[in-house]
Amino acid sequence: MTTKTEIQALLRFLTQDAKVPLPTAMGKVKELQGKHLISPEALSKTSITVIQSIFPDEKQAKAVLAAAKRVSKKRRAGEEEGPSPIKRAKHGSSLIGVEQDPASLEESLRLPNVNDYDISDETLSTIKIWTNRAPLVLAFAVVLLKHTMPSQPPSSRLSLAQAVVSVNSRSKAVSLGLAERGAGAEDEGWGMGQPSVKIMSREIKVMRRHGYDYNEADTLASEEGQMMKSEDAKQENADTQETLKQENGVSDDEPALWGLDLEALRSSKSSLVAGGQRPDGAGLPVYSAQNVRSYLLKSFASPQDKVGAESTPKKRPTAAAQRTEKERNLACLLRALDILITSWVHVLSRDELDRRAWSWYVAVRPDVKDGVAGWGGKGEVCLEQIVGLRRKG
Repeated sequence: MTTKTEIQALLRFLTQDAKVPLPTAMGKVKELQGKHLISPEALSKTSITVIQSIFPDEKQAKAVLAAAKRVSKKRRAGEEEGPSPIKRAKHGSSLIGVEQDPASLEESLRLPNVNDYDISDETLSTIKIWTNRAPLVLAFAVVLLKHTMPSQPPSSRLSLAQAVVSVNSRSKAVSLGLAERGAGAEDEGWGMGQPSVKIMSREIKVMRRHGYDYNEADTLASEEGQMMKSEDAKQENADTQETLKQENGVSDDEPALWGLDLEALRSSKSSLVAGGQRPDGAGLPVYSAQNVRSYLLKSFASPQDKVGAESTPKKRPTAAAQRTEKERNLACLLRALDILITSWVHVLSRDELDRRAWSWYVAVRPDVKDGVAGWGGKGEVCLEQIVGLRRKG
């Protein structure tokens, strides 16, 4: 049985040496335990294929294996463990090689929509998904921000939502004794003086994207998959957004924001410099919208995908079929959340809506074991329960 100390050491290795984002690292603990890969030594002796079965992202899997071999070699040589000699790859931060203009960037971040799959709202109540809690919080935050901060582009919403997940994961890790209290980057003063916003009752440090220019009406049409091309349709979207801004007290003067990755900022040991920002945030210690989108796309399986479950199909779906199913499930989840939040947006203030969102999440999140045993655990989420929380009448 894995001890709490071993889990703490594993998380330190993944986040500090392998540069895996904390929420991702925490979500992989159970899988690593199942394969008896709870130390750098054990990881260094396994194959990249095994590691990639846990960390599907090839680049991340290679980073974990390389870090495991490096740390194991140091320990065998009797060297004192220290910071990785390789410059940190800014976990969870943008490192995109090709610069995109705002319109192209926002289009590339489009999330699946139920209209892509011809799924009716009535069908949503029959759908169940299989996931863990972190990506569900992420989906909640992304949809919530569309209503509470409508002036923010999709790239900002994704980045801000990931910041919520990271703050929440850090808090949970401390409460379970998996992370040391007061050892986080924010506790050490990183990000001090930076502006902050409150999302789902969490204070999030942000970085302003001054000068980021995009067309909100075009973005909304693309994001929601409506394929609205006429000027009338664009104007209707713009009018809707203006109404939401006025009702929720959101200022048009607020620039687009990035969710600030304080751990990346601490690792870089540099100060934030305003101006000269690339549209995708590359090179900055911020949560990458592209990475967040990729995480969402692969996080929502169907219950029959449970390994070892009686309901597992005799013939396992192909990787392509599984990807399509996960994207379809994400589209359904986002639509269910939008139905819920839209029903309350004209009744609750922005702050009330933000506070209420956390209680809605708690009401529908998957059931897992208490304490450390449930860390990263998965369970069913019934979309019927989400839709059932919508305002009646």
